[in-house]
Amino acid sequence: MRAISLDVGDKTIGVAVSDPLMLTAQGITTIDRIGIRKDCDKVIKMIKEYECDTVVIGLPLNLDGGDSVQTQKVRDFRTMLENKMRSTAIKGVTCVFQDERFTTKIAESVLIDADVSRSKRKDVIDKQAAVIILQSYLDRQRFLRENESEQPEDQDNE
Repeated sequence: MRAISLDVGDKTIGVAVSDPLMLTAQGITTIDRIGIRKDCDKVIKMIKEYECDTVVIGLPLNLDGGDSVQTQKVRDFRTMLENKMRSTAIKGVTCVFQDERFTTKIAESVLIDADVSRSKRKDVIDKQAAVIILQSYLDRQRFLRENESEQPEDQDNE
């Protein structure tokens, strides 16, 4: 199975998917927002197409970790997506949030370093941010798995 990530904005949604081994993230598209229901339909189509079992949604927190107006919009998007998946009988797909603070800045830096023109950056920045969100999630999951298996067993202290 794969994971799909979403960088949900007011005008666009950047989308990335993982490879089947859940090691790397690749940007696939940027969805132009129409309305929350139709946007969710497009995401569900991609979940099916790429056979994803996890949806990683970037959560835009304030620098202090608190919610913003955009945070609530993203929470509402997740709720709508989960409701739509239930109503279309999609089972076994989990939606999770991933802190997305600084992802757009990092994405812009990556694109500048790759010598992408300013006009082209505007077209791909959200997709690149989705890649960063997903790669952060994948790296964290791998770290947790590796450290879980390396935990020493409890020893009796006699």
